[in-house]
Amino acid sequence: MNFNKIDRSISMFMRRWGVLCIRISFGTIFIWFGALKPFGLSPAEPFVLATVHWLPFFDGELWVIIIGWWEVAIGVTFLFPKTLRIAIGLLALQMIGTFLPLIILPEVVFQAGRVPYGPTMEGQYIIKNLMIISAALVVGGTVRRSENAA
Repeated sequence: MNFNKIDRSISMFMRRWGVLCIRISFGTIFIWFGALKPFGLSPAEPFVLATVHWLPFFDGELWVIIIGWWEVAIGVTFLFPKTLRIAIGLLALQMIGTFLPLIILPEVVFQAGRVPYGPTMEGQYIIKNLMIISAALVVGGTVRRSENAA
């Protein structure tokens, strides 16, 4: 078998299914992890509470619930092509909040004496969101393409 033919087939498969897989992954992860928060089942709750304590209007526990349902909304809107713009907007706002601990909780997200190059587990969890942003850019780049196909 010809290498170019195999490579082309693999590339076509990835092009056909890649964005859909990202959208389903976003949906699954955001719905799952988001739903844990309102029910008090999220291992991230103490970290979220430490991050949102300064926010106005509500106490920390209510902010955890709001953030949880916000994440569920992100997940649901990623599942449907017609709501991708909403998904990207909700995600963009959520990502701003997600990166806040790098600024307001450096003692938690970086190892002692290793700011900014030695993240803790929590810091790694936050920094990996750069990949989520990148995947969202890929998905967002398909919005016009899907409109033209419709």
